[in-house]
Amino acid sequence: MAKSKTTPDASSAKRLGQSAHSRSEQAYRYVRQAILSGELAPGTRLREIELAGLLGLSRTPVREALGRLESEGLVVNESGRGLVVTELDQSMISELYVMREVLEGTAARLAARHASDVEISALREIADRDAQWIDQPELLAANNRFFHETLYRCAHNRYLLKTLNSLQESLSLLGPTTLAVPGRAQSSSREHQEMVAALEQRDPDLAEQITREHIRAAYKARLTRMLRSV
Repeated sequence: MAKSKTTPDASSAKRLGQSAHSRSEQAYRYVRQAILSGELAPGTRLREIELAGLLGLSRTPVREALGRLESEGLVVNESGRGLVVTELDQSMISELYVMREVLEGTAARLAARHASDVEISALREIADRDAQWIDQPELLAANNRFFHETLYRCAHNRYLLKTLNSLQESLSLLGPTTLAVPGRAQSSSREHQEMVAALEQRDPDLAEQITREHIRAAYKARLTRMLRSV
């Protein structure tokens, strides 16, 4: 009896599908990382043919990747320009910080209740490292991101964590760190210490209050930086 070709054909189709998916994923990860790292700055035009040539891919997986990034808000289709890395206006920035204040305040409240002593101790160590880079904004900004990401995990709420991680991607479109604004590095480090102290006291109200004030101060520094660049 002749062997059926159904199984080999289905297997081949599956491999082709996986290959096409992997190429699209490759393009997506490359462009996404370039945006989040600042290599592709807000307002940068994204041309399919250029990206395809750079990655050694056809235009189809690149188009799929850009469509995915557009649905996530990192890329926008502008009339007359085509696809560009999203630029945030003042209204959008204000909305982002409002959501950040609410969500991170909630994360701090939950962390005061649910974080283990070991987790809070780790957060204290990260906050203490701020002093090493107080005069190096970019290194301090990296430690700052680590501090906040750790705070999110200390809340022990998977849905809040997912929402905050998504928000962080939008915040990456803001541009250079506000920790370069005169005096902000010192005040941010002090606020981190106060946040950890509230967690150590297991005081949810105080932890949320201090964290909200911290985010409001960061927003004020952002506005200051924007006004100086005008």
